[in-house]
Amino acid sequence: MPRAADPTPDQPVSRTVLTDVQLRPVKDTGHVEIREIRILPGHAAGLHVHNGPVVGSIVAGSAVYQIEGQPETVLAAGDVFFEPEGERIARFDAREDGVTFLAYFLLSPGQEAQLTFPDQQAH
Repeated sequence: MPRAADPTPDQPVSRTVLTDVQLRPVKDTGHVEIREIRILPGHAAGLHVHNGPVVGSIVAGSAVYQIEGQPETVLAAGDVFFEPEGERIARFDAREDGVTFLAYFLLSPGQEAQLTFPDQQAH
């Protein structure tokens, strides 16, 4: 993952784009809810779906992240991720060090963030 260059006296601020995702469809965003989420070591979040797009960054620890049908990725401190609205997130599993991350929920006016677990609904 790209990292910002070290600032110097001549360039005291550095900026690097870590991710740039397209929202499909375009989201009428009325507010952004930011949550700090912590998962215990070795705990799997389980297959889940969000009712809006979620952009996040790992603060500490690490997790195995996978959108259903795509390759899994190991996320560590400083890494960013994107969970598209309505997509099945197959894995967000804390590794042996647990994981703490910030999640930014883009929500329409009046909308509340919702998380569903399709496997649990089948029972």
